[in-house]
Amino acid sequence: MASQAANQNVSNRWLIATAGVVMQVALGAVYAWSVFRVPLSDAYGTGVSAVNTTFSIAILALGFAAFFGGLWMNKSGPRIVALSAGVLYGAGIFLASFAQPSLWILYLTYGLMAGIGIGLGYIVPVATLIKWFPDKRGFITGIAVAGFGAGALVTAPIAKQLVQGVGLFPTFAILGILYLVMVVGAALFMKNPPEGWTPEGWEPEEEESGERTGVDYELRGALKTWQWYALWALLFLNVTAGIAIISEADPIAQELSGVAPATAAWLVSIISVGNAAGRFLWAWLSDAIGRKWVFLTMFLLQAALFFLLPVVGASFVLLAIFSFIIVSCYGGGFGTMPAFNADYFGSKNVGMIYGLMITAWGFAGVLGPQLISIMYDATRSYAGAFYILAGIMLVSSIVPFIVRPPKREATAPAEAEARA
Repeated sequence: MASQAANQNVSNRWLIATAGVVMQVALGAVYAWSVFRVPLSDAYGTGVSAVNTTFSIAILALGFAAFFGGLWMNKSGPRIVALSAGVLYGAGIFLASFAQPSLWILYLTYGLMAGIGIGLGYIVPVATLIKWFPDKRGFITGIAVAGFGAGALVTAPIAKQLVQGVGLFPTFAILGILYLVMVVGAALFMKNPPEGWTPEGWEPEEEESGERTGVDYELRGALKTWQWYALWALLFLNVTAGIAIISEADPIAQELSGVAPATAAWLVSIISVGNAAGRFLWAWLSDAIGRKWVFLTMFLLQAALFFLLPVVGASFVLLAIFSFIIVSCYGGGFGTMPAFNADYFGSKNVGMIYGLMITAWGFAGVLGPQLISIMYDATRSYAGAFYILAGIMLVSSIVPFIVRPPKREATAPAEAEARA
């Protein structure tokens, strides 16, 4: 009887994982933002940076909402948080259809309201699935966020067709309803495993590796370690580079390669594949070679590619390949960091500890798009921004060299006692 219940739990966890991916696909549609950038600039008669402020607000709101989502989950469970996320996200995008009179309305709806919804929803599958899959930590965190990276793959061509067919602002109404249905539907499957539950036949490792503390930290204890801030910096720096490309992918393709708008939209879809694939593949590689070495590899690779982009960008094929790799590294940071957090601070409170760390995504979501937008507005060229980003990535490679797990002696007594 117990075995039958355990098997049912194993079956349930894969259903929950599937629902989590569906939720992330809907939330990750925000990465199709660059499809709207040129039409919005034309509609409002304004520059790149003013329009891209909407995207920056959404990512900044996302970062802080994810932290509060983690706190809320600890008290009320994942389902209510996910349901609230679906309502806020869907309503925010839908209400953006009424933003034609003022860019400020777009900031409040697509930017702030939808951004809060995305943040609340994003943390739910990540924190929930780590608890359901203690036996596949790196694998499942990659899967949990791969859907988010793939969101633009589906959304970009659909949004492009809708903008051309029904108009820019009615497109927001249609997409808002679609996102609401997807996220709320997936939210109904979200739940934590029973207390003390483990997969059938799996036993936790008695001896932890040199890259794991084996301790479940409370949020306060994690914030007392310098390692939490080092991981925050790793995520912030990695996101800054990738999100700059994501925010301007469609215009970059038109400017550098001279392709038609319909062809440029394919770059958005191509890099969304890279985003999704990177979240899984880099996370999988981190299980083999270590999380920090994955970050070192990604930083050095991005430094070289950003430096070469102004030279090779005239070829759409090469632009697509380079952008694919850069954005795969961007996705790889999100695929690897939840497991990195669990290695250093334990999986029990990952919703709060990693949720607060996602504020790095929010701040980088301001810096990256604004950097590339301001540089383009000033020079009418993307080259300067690419060289700056190459330098940032090169300097960032120092951080993986110095980061290491917190010492067990530094663990708060209550945490050490809980482990014992």
